[in-house]
Amino acid sequence: MRNLLKTIFLFSILFAIQCKKENDPIFSITEEQVGKLKKESLIRDLELIYSEDSIVTDTVRGNFGRGASKIKIFEKGGKHLLTLTPNTDSIATIENVQIKDPRYTTSNGIGISSTFKDIKEKYTIRKVITSLNNVLILIKDSDVYFTIDKKELPENVRYNNTNIEAVQIPDLAKIKYMMIGWDL
Repeated sequence: MRNLLKTIFLFSILFAIQCKKENDPIFSITEEQVGKLKKESLIRDLELIYSEDSIVTDTVRGNFGRGASKIKIFEKGGKHLLTLTPNTDSIATIENVQIKDPRYTTSNGIGISSTFKDIKEKYTIRKVITSLNNVLILIKDSDVYFTIDKKELPENVRYNNTNIEAVQIPDLAKIKYMMIGWDL
């Protein structure tokens, strides 16, 4: 009996180790979807998609017929989930999605709480673009891109206007913005 209990206990531990925590589909980022939002979702359908959440738009622009410049999605209770930028087509869809909630992660487990090291380990970096205050990290074969504040960089490259290479970005550099560009 004792051996049977030991065997069951060992199998239970092995099973627990083998089980991998799956991403919650509500907060999963794929090439075609960010949580409930699909790549082909229309702006006019956002009220249906986020019927259990709150949507905040720029009403001043909306009243002049040009549509909202930014659409913010909040979870009931006030937590900011996403900021959406619509395109200007006659049938508007989503151009950019800015991730605001750390529960949103890619299939590789990368989210806004990740570091540059996490990005390097899980993705192939296609290009690093240097701007005045930030560094933009483009990922190969993906619509996801990341912004890192230059304040996260060593001083010897932080204030230069030269192009920054991926090797110059510290592993512990935090992500400032995580974006998905569907209509670029």
